[in-house]
Amino acid sequence: MSPGKQASESDAAPPMAAGARLEKMRRRVRLSRLALFTAIAAGPVALGVAVMSGPPTVAAAPSDKPAAVHSAAAAADPAGYAQVFVDAWLHSSADDANSAQARLAQSLAPDVDLPDPVASAQPKPAAVTAVRSAQRGDGEWAVTVAAQYADGRLRYFVVPMTANASGALFAVTGAPGVVAGPARAEVPKSSYGVTVPEGDLSSAVGEFLAAYLTGAGEVDRYLAPGVRMSAVSPAPYTTVSVQQVSAVEEAAAGQVPADGTKVRVLAQVEARDSGGRWPLGYELTLTARSGRWEVAALESGTAQDGGAR
Repeated sequence: MSPGKQASESDAAPPMAAGARLEKMRRRVRLSRLALFTAIAAGPVALGVAVMSGPPTVAAAPSDKPAAVHSAAAAADPAGYAQVFVDAWLHSSADDANSAQARLAQSLAPDVDLPDPVASAQPKPAAVTAVRSAQRGDGEWAVTVAAQYADGRLRYFVVPMTANASGALFAVTGAPGVVAGPARAEVPKSSYGVTVPEGDLSSAVGEFLAAYLTGAGEVDRYLAPGVRMSAVSPAPYTTVSVQQVSAVEEAAAGQVPADGTKVRVLAQVEARDSGGRWPLGYELTLTARSGRWEVAALESGTAQDGGAR
């Protein structure tokens, strides 16, 4: 083939290719129109299917607002780490740096000096507990630790701490400091302001708690329908007696009201075992049914609002 003829054919190739692509596009348009007309003729349902199977929708552009980032270090709490350090630090001595407690304290805080108590120093603490954690900055913490001694003394230490970016690693950044203990919070007025006299309600509470704590009788007989509860096992006490019952609702102070009436009560009881006498408190919810009170819930804790949780 001559060079001129080859050039002629190569010059013609692009227009031919472009024409083929244009023809394919025209065929697609004709097929799309045919499918749409057919769907219209077939009815609304087919039309909906045709429209839904049309061109893909375009995803919305991402918002310019930055996504909230939750720092793992902000959620981390080094209280346990500080507690272990203070316990080891208080049980160690610079004169015996090779003891297990001294090595532990130095491994947790290599830059913190060990204490140097004299031989006649006060006894070591019986218990060490972290009582408060406060974040001071990005990854910086101050943990308050209480040391309780056998003679009743209580001493508080604040430990400076740091956490890495992931919140998985902690370090003591300085020596602990002795601080004053936290002030006691003001106790709000209790919502259990109604005094419950001796009667059906106080008896139901006493009998239930006796079964619950001493195993005297079946707990189920004192429960409202649908309530499931197991007695404490093994039974921790031999006797339980009610000292006082207070309620939130006035209905608890009179006769058993209409079925379905619900009251919330706080029972102060005295439990006894071979080891002595133990004052205990329980929050309960009771409902009236067929002229008797039945336990609907044994609440956890002693919340001042008296509300069921």
